[in-house]
Amino acid sequence: MSKVVLITGGSSGIGKAIGEYLSSKGYKVYGTSRNPDRIKEKFNFPIVALDVTKPESIDKAISEIVALEGHIDVLVNNAGIGITGPVEETPTDEIRNAFETNFYGPIHVMKSVLPYMRKQGSGKIINITSIAGYMGLPYRGIYSATKAALEITTEAFRMETRQFGIEMTNIAPGDFATNIVAGRYHAPVLANSPYKDAYGRTLAMMNEHVDAGENPVKMAKAVCKIIETTNPKIHYKVGAPLQKFSIVLKRILPDKMYERMLLNHYKLK
Repeated sequence: MSKVVLITGGSSGIGKAIGEYLSSKGYKVYGTSRNPDRIKEKFNFPIVALDVTKPESIDKAISEIVALEGHIDVLVNNAGIGITGPVEETPTDEIRNAFETNFYGPIHVMKSVLPYMRKQGSGKIINITSIAGYMGLPYRGIYSATKAALEITTEAFRMETRQFGIEMTNIAPGDFATNIVAGRYHAPVLANSPYKDAYGRTLAMMNEHVDAGENPVKMAKAVCKIIETTNPKIHYKVGAPLQKFSIVLKRILPDKMYERMLLNHYKLK
């Protein structure tokens, strides 16, 4: 019997790549989108309606999949949004929206799927976080915070749920060539802002990094490997060697030395 995999945010980017790869490996995949009716391209797996900011939408989608398949074996919490800008100039509503999507959303999805996994005595939950969640990055502080919150919560959550035969892990990607920039909230570069020059340069650099990012299939293969691993690790990182090494440096360097390294990288004073 094929394992049933639910991927939130499965209609584009990393989520789509994971869905296509797992489908090719014989998994029964369901992707999600807030508005599947607006999707014009064809997929080799079904896309169901699910908005991670609306618990009733989550419950409805998961109950429908269970009614069709009888079980959900793997949840890949992938849905998320980007957000950039000086913290001082980022609207509070946008900060809340980022947390609703990147943190509260995955928690709601896990809460909804756990009773089914607990009943079947097994299940695997893979939370897609970010290497940015391991450090406070200038002009990406809110995004870093949302992903860091999910990383830490997963550490606790996995200890609480292991008694039920449920395995939970994080996988943190670096920069991948996806359409995240198009859907990301950018605080505007204001003409009279004291952050104008520094933020403008940093924003251009961030966009370049995404455009030059790695193929999302690399993430798909990593997720597949985790699914097929018994007792997976707590944290996985997938990205360019320098991006992964930056986490090691954060751990071993004095705080101010690491901060200086980031300031030099982003050409900030």
